[in-house]
Amino acid sequence: MEKKISQYGSWTSPVSPKSITSVGLKLSEIRVDGDDIYWLECRPEESGRYVIVRCEKTGLISDVFPETFNARNSVHEYGGGAYAVRDKTIYFTNWEDQRIYKISGNSLPIPITDEPLISSGERYADLTISSDSNWIFCVRERHFKNLEPDNELIAIDTENSNKVYVLSKGYDFYSSPRQNLVNSKICWLSWNHPNMPWDGCELWIADFDEKECKISNQKFITGGENTSIIQPEWSPDGTLVFITDESGWWNVTKYEDEKIVPIVSEEIDHGGPSWQFGFRNYYLNHDGDLILPDSNEKNGRIRKFNLRGELQKEINISHTSISDLTIFRSKVLFVGASPCSVSEIIMMSLDNGEIKSLKISGEIKINSDYISLPKKITFPTTKSGFAYGYYYPPTNPEFSGIESETPPLLVISHGGPTGSASTELNLSIQFWTTRGFAVVDVNYRGSSGYGKDFRESLKGNWGIYDTDDCVAAVDYLVGKSLVDNNRIAIKGSSAGGYTTINALTFYDRFSVGAAYYGISDLSVFVGDTHKFESRYLDSLIGPYIEKKQEYFNRSAINFTEKLSCPMIIFQGLEDKIVPPSQAKIIAEALREKKIPFCLMMFQGEQHGFRQSKNIESSLEAELYFYGKIMNFIPADKINPIVIENEFNI
Repeated sequence: MEKKISQYGSWTSPVSPKSITSVGLKLSEIRVDGDDIYWLECRPEESGRYVIVRCEKTGLISDVFPETFNARNSVHEYGGGAYAVRDKTIYFTNWEDQRIYKISGNSLPIPITDEPLISSGERYADLTISSDSNWIFCVRERHFKNLEPDNELIAIDTENSNKVYVLSKGYDFYSSPRQNLVNSKICWLSWNHPNMPWDGCELWIADFDEKECKISNQKFITGGENTSIIQPEWSPDGTLVFITDESGWWNVTKYEDEKIVPIVSEEIDHGGPSWQFGFRNYYLNHDGDLILPDSNEKNGRIRKFNLRGELQKEINISHTSISDLTIFRSKVLFVGASPCSVSEIIMMSLDNGEIKSLKISGEIKINSDYISLPKKITFPTTKSGFAYGYYYPPTNPEFSGIESETPPLLVISHGGPTGSASTELNLSIQFWTTRGFAVVDVNYRGSSGYGKDFRESLKGNWGIYDTDDCVAAVDYLVGKSLVDNNRIAIKGSSAGGYTTINALTFYDRFSVGAAYYGISDLSVFVGDTHKFESRYLDSLIGPYIEKKQEYFNRSAINFTEKLSCPMIIFQGLEDKIVPPSQAKIIAEALREKKIPFCLMMFQGEQHGFRQSKNIESSLEAELYFYGKIMNFIPADKINPIVIENEFNI
């Protein structure tokens, strides 16, 4: 078939905003109880409601509670570890009131924690159940008026829920309460301001008295201000296993005979930043073997080691994204995705590698010829450094660009900033590449997945290195004649939104940008955000009083005279992490400077859009806005948006 010649950006695409939300089901927190498999589904078509789903031995898949419940919590605002199940009894946190509920058999959920008071509230996360089913261990976050919340490690009596015991308190933060199989010991992680858990935290163990429900003989095992620990677990023989970055990479280690001993030591990050509770980077099976996944941009693998670090089995798979690993008899369960496939719940045999999909996030009704495959790039940046990214060329079997043109480029700056770009199929990227855009998803300095030194290189340099690296990615691709030097867009959400706003203010390199719930004034963010991140900037920039001038220098709102680039801004009105005031501040600056912009505020959205209608309308608005600024006409039928100062385009 002869291709049509059309301007980049104006190609007809099979990837509509609705097709994106149709595969927008988010799958997480796989759990096993006897013959039953459970997982969480975040459903955009239900306003982002989280539903616990059960897959029975017969293959029957069903929701475990009515539509009035939402298994989500807001400890640290990001939540996680929202439910636990044992002996066909489910305990979960409900979003509406943040209470823990219990489901026994086919009964309706009943609350087992107190109703929140008007003047304060209690939240619960990281739920686990003791092996004898007598206790729920979890993290409790208690909120008070005009005070910082308290975090505690607690146990709840499953037979008498009025009995709540505080096991440990005094640290600013706790996570990962895990009991050994004979109920005699418990481990946990704790840390204090100004650290985030990926900066440094402490691993503790203690004896557990199940009759009195108290701990004794607390013992610090490892960690500290500069050592990050992830996912402590007990093996069947009582060995404490965990991931630590002490070697420079997040590797699996054990505590045995009073010694810290590496199990797997290699230049691979086997963990990531703990933004949420309850995730699993590895699993210990009933024989005490370590099941460990990893991947590169082309394929993945699952390996089995004994606890001496001896490789027992290796199975290569097509999934490059592997998370929430769990064992079901002799099979591995995980959430997997690849550059050609969206997320799905996978069951894989450890014997022969045979794979079965239990649930897929949505059916892709797009021919593979339309899918742009990521190409890993490494490019030089400032201070003689290097950064990374995934480049996606424009791809559409029906269209070619005008011969005299090169495609516009969309730069994506991920959130975190201690996050990372992934190679899994993201239809939000294919939305652009099928319309004629090139895309680069940047792993700037500070991103996870490249070792501790690379991750920590952003310390003291946020607002500088991240933007430098986004600009360097542009220069690299322009230098290879892959993209149009004069049509460069940048977008990002949260921390990526901050990078986007800074790039549009401090650099004369971009034509247009889209900021999703981004930060424009760091000084406001310091005093107007939640406890978990309230001291995050101490490491990214420095202590506020001492580095007050740096906060000023890296806040775009203080340099609006440098703004000359059109911007579209998206913000959730219920965002507790980046408050709506941040979006309003930058919008007012653009208004005063007569720069074309659009501000879209969404009712009912928090940090990260979860509602289908809002995800779809923001994508359409972004395309419409880019078309106006870059002078192309999208093939899509889009309802026009109001662009203030449009006469200056």
